[in-house]
Amino acid sequence: MTTQEITEASGYWFPDDDATQRGVAVLNALRRYRASETAMRRRTRDSMGMGETDLLAVRHLLQAQRAGRSVSPKDLSAYLKISSASTTILVDRLVKSGHVRREPHPTDRRGLIIVPTVETDAEVRATLGVMHRRMMGIAEGLTAEDARVVALFLEQMRVAVDQVDPSAVQH
Repeated sequence: MTTQEITEASGYWFPDDDATQRGVAVLNALRRYRASETAMRRRTRDSMGMGETDLLAVRHLLQAQRAGRSVSPKDLSAYLKISSASTTILVDRLVKSGHVRREPHPTDRRGLIIVPTVETDAEVRATLGVMHRRMMGIAEGLTAEDARVVALFLEQMRVAVDQVDPSAVQH
């Protein structure tokens, strides 16, 4: 890609210096990655018959299960930042689809925990396992210094994005 194509692909007008052009190229690569990741998430949701929140919930439940942690409906509400009513509807839907089950809380006899089914774990592994292995192979192929630079860059980008307050933007 030429410098002009990179600048034009960004959708913005930037000065024609090397540092800016490198920045534009990196941001364009990041945008293309985000678009590919979004498309992959959509394909995953479609293949599993789930919505975005459903998939986030299942992923959280599987991670908690692997870590040996129990997840209550209240915990799930807090993690997903949704109301308890929405959590009930979500859990009902996931129980009905066979992705999770409700079990008695191990220490609170009045409480419940939400547990992913063995079939869900297998389905997620089958759906995402090959892709995750490809991604891990690429990440493991980085030198220690390159990995540090990439991780620092992504963390700084996360901070920059998190600091955006759309209500503060003047029109």
